[in-house]
Amino acid sequence: MRILFLGDIVGRPGRAIVFERLRQVRRDLRCDLVVANGENASGGIGITAKSARQLLDAGIDVLTGGNHVFRHADIGPFLAGEARMLRPANYPPGAPGLGWRVYRPADRPPFAVINLLGRVFMHAVDCPFRAAEAILAEVPADVAVRLVDFHAEATSEKKAMGYFLDGRVSAVLGTHTHVQTADAQLLPRGTAYLTDCGMTGPAASALGMDPEEVVSRYRTALPIRFTISKSPPEMQGALLDVDAATGKVVTIAAWRHPSQPPPTEETP
Repeated sequence: MRILFLGDIVGRPGRAIVFERLRQVRRDLRCDLVVANGENASGGIGITAKSARQLLDAGIDVLTGGNHVFRHADIGPFLAGEARMLRPANYPPGAPGLGWRVYRPADRPPFAVINLLGRVFMHAVDCPFRAAEAILAEVPADVAVRLVDFHAEATSEKKAMGYFLDGRVSAVLGTHTHVQTADAQLLPRGTAYLTDCGMTGPAASALGMDPEEVVSRYRTALPIRFTISKSPPEMQGALLDVDAATGKVVTIAAWRHPSQPPPTEETP
């Protein structure tokens, strides 16, 4: 089973490259499943119901969220009625939607996606470690493929979650920082791990935003409003090959797909 997990989709450029390229990427890579974090798909912060629906229609099987998932008012009812979109499971009780789900497609093995939110430098939510423990007690035994999107700021917290879940889930994939890390690995008990999958959005940017505006805020300390960078976007994420019978990942690699492939050098 080949799985592509896309890092945070950022703004119109991030949505655009998904609309334009994802179906072809799925065919080229022979992906069985595409999961993506949609946390910043609308205006660079949060996601609207319209954007979520369009991304699901564009070839994403499951969308996950994070600390900005409830930024737009219409996403609550959408989460409550759409099984293919999740929000972090460790939001307090009463939040709309679900934080994890088992999917049983007719043409593929069953799989579970679990969405968790970190607490270090983030909102005061319930403990993600306790939430993960409770969820794993409920995942049916026949569901071997288990993916965790851990939307967290601190590398230490992400690494701790990886080791906490090692051997109990297929993969722990970090999101939120928009910076793809170079530590794709299999942990000692077999769980695949990547600290951050990166960003699906404008490449020449400061986390998706116009870099000049970000620099100006740092230099002046004034509340300058950020806008999405207009540079060409790229897709970033993780590509995994999974033994569907056991849920064990065979290979994991950080993955990137630029908007425009670099020119090839001519042989003199």
